[in-house]
Amino acid sequence: MKKLSWFNKVMFFFNIVLTVLTFVAYLLPFMAPKLFPLLSVFTLVLPLMLVLNFLFFLYWLLQTKRQMLLSGLVLLLGITFISKFYKFSATDLPAEEGDFTLMSYNVRIFNLYEWLPQRDIAAKIMGFVKEKDPDILCLQEYTRKGNASFPAYRHKYVFTRDGQMGQAILSRYPIIDSGYIEFPQSANNVVFADIKKGKDTLRVYSMHLQSIKISPDIHEKIDEQRSKLIFRRLSEAFAKQQHQAELFEKHKAQCRHKMIICGDLNNSAFSYVYRSVKGKMNDAFEEAGSGFGKSYNYKYYPARIDYIFADKAIEVKQYTTFDTFINSDHFPVMTRLSVQQEEE
Repeated sequence: MKKLSWFNKVMFFFNIVLTVLTFVAYLLPFMAPKLFPLLSVFTLVLPLMLVLNFLFFLYWLLQTKRQMLLSGLVLLLGITFISKFYKFSATDLPAEEGDFTLMSYNVRIFNLYEWLPQRDIAAKIMGFVKEKDPDILCLQEYTRKGNASFPAYRHKYVFTRDGQMGQAILSRYPIIDSGYIEFPQSANNVVFADIKKGKDTLRVYSMHLQSIKISPDIHEKIDEQRSKLIFRRLSEAFAKQQHQAELFEKHKAQCRHKMIICGDLNNSAFSYVYRSVKGKMNDAFEEAGSGFGKSYNYKYYPARIDYIFADKAIEVKQYTTFDTFINSDHFPVMTRLSVQQEEE
């Protein structure tokens, strides 16, 4: 430390502060938001912390300073977090008989209230689904008022509250059971469908957890008062999400079928809620995706808040985020899957 210039001493001080904050962020997925509501907000900026640690590592490395070990150790300990944020290469296994595809998409009620200037959003979404042709389609923020129809799917389960907004699971395979999980004091919910595919019955859950109620296009000046409002909204939403995830876990524990969970969690892959919902299942993006997997249309941040989780007995063979299809505040995500047959 004595051999460092005054500038490097200042840089090392900030490096230490960043390291401490990053370690705290590493622990947050294991800490209930209800207990630490404000701290849980740090999970949203963990990717930025990882990038800054990498820059510090390069800064010290280029000077051959041993201070590089500090951020190097942080990055090494957080290697599993890096794969949740960015994948360098995709997996695309050959298609085989028995493979099936599933798409999850928050359609923002087909632009019913004209957030986007285009008037033909419903038609564009219908055309997109027809082109990509998923075998199972899960739609969040679905409405019957959106003038959207998907006639290719004979089997469907639709749940809307008071005929307004809800969710839909559409399938080419027979649905033999279905239902929903309502959340108290919330417009959000979970729907499920037991889908018969050959000899297998698959439980498909479509989720829409509590929104953080922050627009992707923030034009207002971020002053101290607005910053406090944003932090309060985030912490309150994360606490509600925890309760919703706990209700979902109880329901999921009673299921004896192979499961696929998809939908809009409204939280990052570094959060307590993500870890709780995912459990021991595979994240399809981590298994076969590439890039940032951006699924929410923030201008300056590659937010991934829409997920597909697959049972360990279901192989993830391909995963795609359609982040150029801008007809909602979310982007569609799609995966190709194959149920692994148990040896007799």
